Amino acid sequence: MSDKTSERKTDHIDLAFKSQVSRLDARFNYEPLLAAHPAKNDANPFRFVRKEMRNPLWVSSMTGGTGKAGHINANLAKAVGKYGMGMGLGSCRIILDDDTYLTDFQLRKYITDDHPFYANLGIAQLEELIEQDRLHKITELIDKTETDGLIIHVNPFQEWLQPEGDVFNYSPLDTIKRIIDRVDCSIIVKEVGQGMGKQSLKALFELPIDGIDFGAHGGTNFSALELFRANLDLQKHYEGLTYIGHSADEMVDFCNQLIAENETFASKDVIISGGVKDYLDGYYFNTKLNTNSVYAQASALLRHAEVSFDKLDEFIEKQLEGYNLACHYLTLKETL
Repeated sequence: MSDKTSERKTDHIDLAFKSQVSRLDARFNYEPLLAAHPAKNDANPFRFVRKEMRNPLWVSSMTGGTGKAGHINANLAKAVGKYGMGMGLGSCRIILDDDTYLTDFQLRKYITDDHPFYANLGIAQLEELIEQDRLHKITELIDKTETDGLIIHVNPFQEWLQPEGDVFNYSPLDTIKRIIDRVDCSIIVKEVGQGMGKQSLKALFELPIDGIDFGAHGGTNFSALELFRANLDLQKHYEGLTYIGHSADEMVDFCNQLIAENETFASKDVIISGGVKDYLDGYYFNTKLNTNSVYAQASALLRHAEVSFDKLDEFIEKQLEGYNLACHYLTLKETL
């Protein structure tokens, strides 16, 4: 017996009791006999929102226009380019009329033109641009950020709870329709941490947009974030609103119901975000959803990107290796 084998066997004895696991992830069937290990960097390219991705992980819209944003965004974009992922910018409101922070958003040089990369504006800003007859600013924004289109974030609770928030004069659906009619660009629509009910999803599936981003309840909730910035009286009064919403699991079920009712809905691309903790969640939701989808993360990526590119790179590499391992050895119990 070699020294290494002897050492490994000793480890097995020492760690046997520590390795007993009682918790079981009941979502999956584990099939250990049916596949070899995945190869390193095993990726299957696929089309998503008009571009190509090599891995099904999307970098969710997060930050821009602060002191640390340039460093964070550059690290995220480098990872997107390296692994062939997709990325949405944080709100680009700050660079609509002022280019002071533009370099924080000019990331195409890291991503290359092959992979999807989107600008981002909120409903309130779009309402304002419509009222001011300045929709040309959207095209200018896409041009100067070298992005593939626009993510429209829908956030009525966040705006209401934000101390300096805006008031919607029209329903977000009306505003989105007006943008579609007057601006020629690829569009993705997302919520910001509370998800969407079945009727809202149905309305989006019926629109000529390229993608839907869940922004489901269970991850970073921007309504809750804004409430933390408010005074104590408002926090007590509106706290209940932060517990309202729909989980990613519930929204996947809504989408599958809608697709079953109208098979044309299956042509829509979906970003599953909000409460997606790891690659097992990502694999579960992507497999369960009956249309083209990727899973997204925000805060987990942000934490690592803030430290260094190397930390982020290591985290993403392990995420994607775990996802590929799941693809080789796991199936969903409810699909059998």
